[in-house]
Amino acid sequence: MFKLLAIDRFTILLVLMVILATILPIGGQPAQFFNTLTTIAIAILFFLHGAKLSREAVVQGIMHWKLHALVFAFTFAIFPIIGLMAKPVLLPLLGQQLYWGFLFMCFLPSTVQSSIAFTSVAKGNVAGAVCSASFSNIVGMFITPILVSFFILGKTQHDFDPTASIIKILLLLLVPFILGQILRPYVFPLMSKAPSVVKVFDQGSILMVVYGAFSSAVVAGLWHQVNGWTLFYLTLACSVLLTIIMLLAYYLPKWLGFNREDQVTIFFCSSKKTLASGVPMAQILFIGQPLGMIVLPIMIFHQIQLMVCGVIAAKWSKQAEQREE
Repeated sequence: MFKLLAIDRFTILLVLMVILATILPIGGQPAQFFNTLTTIAIAILFFLHGAKLSREAVVQGIMHWKLHALVFAFTFAIFPIIGLMAKPVLLPLLGQQLYWGFLFMCFLPSTVQSSIAFTSVAKGNVAGAVCSASFSNIVGMFITPILVSFFILGKTQHDFDPTASIIKILLLLLVPFILGQILRPYVFPLMSKAPSVVKVFDQGSILMVVYGAFSSAVVAGLWHQVNGWTLFYLTLACSVLLTIIMLLAYYLPKWLGFNREDQVTIFFCSSKKTLASGVPMAQILFIGQPLGMIVLPIMIFHQIQLMVCGVIAAKWSKQAEQREE
């Protein structure tokens, strides 16, 4: 259990990127070149995700529409409703930009890799998790910009058009994903020989975006606006949000009559928010905004969800093994 609670290497690297951006922020023309490299890395990442996704798993999982409907309801309805209801409390504590980041986090799709991994560890419906988490990310490319337009930027930038943002997101994330699916018969055998490649691009692209985002935020005076108490309130808000969602995701599937495997899948797919898709989406949607403050909530929530889900997945795995004996 203590091993699961330990901070992983990726989290340490995220913190180091924030520190590096604070000490040596990148700006001007070098920043533009760095952002171009980051965009290329993200496109390659989603190409690899597309090549990795098994079509058999999609066909097997797509038939279970009730499971996917409930996961989508959590991801794109319950999360946003809670985020909007929390505005009277969080806006005075966090300030506008951090609250926007918190709300943006609530609008994001689920994770892919960790949802599948935790579902597998806990002996859940892995095919359902693959399908649900992947579809969540694809649908999120459309829904997240619309929610951001309606509830965040539409109220402050009346000329904001989500269509242009959706097109940019599709070109950056969906088109490479589809190409990966098309070329899967040729690419996947090569990926199988080097399974760490996806992980390197996954984590590397996020680290690049975080460094670029926090560099621009530091130049704009991020640490003059965010103090220790604000970080404490933000961490507490993320923890409370995750607790509420997990309680609902635990009891609601039981009440609706899903079997144990599907309950596990719904729990892990419904309670997460993606950092991999969220950070590049923020880059496109929040042009001209303090991006570091926008992505800070999802960075904190990301670590909390991994720690908590790791403990729960291990516990449920042992329970499943005991039932099988």
